[in-house]
Amino acid sequence: MTGVLTFGETMLLLGGRGAVLGLDTMRVDTGGAESNVAIGLAHAGVPVTWVGRVGTDPAGDRVLADVAAEGVDVVDVRDPDRSTGIMMKERLPDGRTRVTYHRRGSAASALTPGDLPSGLVERAALLHVTGITLALSDSARETVHAAVVRAADAGVPVAFDVNHRPKLVDDVTGRGWYRAVAARASVVFAGDDEARLVLGRDERPGDDEALAHELAALANGTAVVKLGSRGAVASVHGTIHRRAASPVAVVDPVGAGDAFVAAWLAADLAGRSPAEALDAAADAGALACTVHGDWRRPDTGVLGLVDPAAVDHAVHDRVDR
Repeated sequence: MTGVLTFGETMLLLGGRGAVLGLDTMRVDTGGAESNVAIGLAHAGVPVTWVGRVGTDPAGDRVLADVAAEGVDVVDVRDPDRSTGIMMKERLPDGRTRVTYHRRGSAASALTPGDLPSGLVERAALLHVTGITLALSDSARETVHAAVVRAADAGVPVAFDVNHRPKLVDDVTGRGWYRAVAARASVVFAGDDEARLVLGRDERPGDDEALAHELAALANGTAVVKLGSRGAVASVHGTIHRRAASPVAVVDPVGAGDAFVAAWLAADLAGRSPAEALDAAADAGALACTVHGDWRRPDTGVLGLVDPAAVDHAVHDRVDR
């Protein structure tokens, strides 16, 4: 067993404080859910491999360099006919973060099962996939399903983060895709709105624990529901674990969910208890909000320094994707 394996689209990221219309400069970075998780795992000392398809362009060069520089084993697939995707992230004056994607027909959308070399899935200790890759294209969706089947045949557990993107797929279509993968997963991660989407449920007051239990029942016993500023709740083989959010001064909330997932997986792979894994995940998700960029290392010393009453918790949850 070699460690965690994940794959998906990572894009060149242009970020700025304010609307693009009024900006003269933007920060250049990279970001993608799966590589964000891979980087978080690498930072935690977990061996991890990320497979990414990028164009033969400077944006692709930057993506591969950034991910590899953080300690991730990169398996790169270069596409000479398609470009690397680009996204823009604006931190608007009202506290909302707006993310705009330019990914239609990107190199990553041409991902195929053949991009995962023979033995790569089978040697992994864990396979991590997301709903974003399911929604990129027919061939990317086929790649997710093929990888999950290969993992099952080899006895490799699967972690699935729903990561619903309404700009890529509608709720009804997405629900069917997500349920199919969740049913083969060992652990499923979802925001509370995503959990309701997967389960086909309307919002009900105080239904966090029920959501976690029902999502765990759909999977194979474990589900973790991310509640943003309200913390998180996990159902692990019938037992509920809760964790309040760690109050921090929010700079950039994008990438917090990926940091959360990476910390949970790292703790679980290290044999820590579900309660300990949830503590680590909640802290990691909060800390990710304190820095610009999707995966930059935060200053762990900021935890506990902010008065919870002084935090505008709504900014954790206001991301337009």
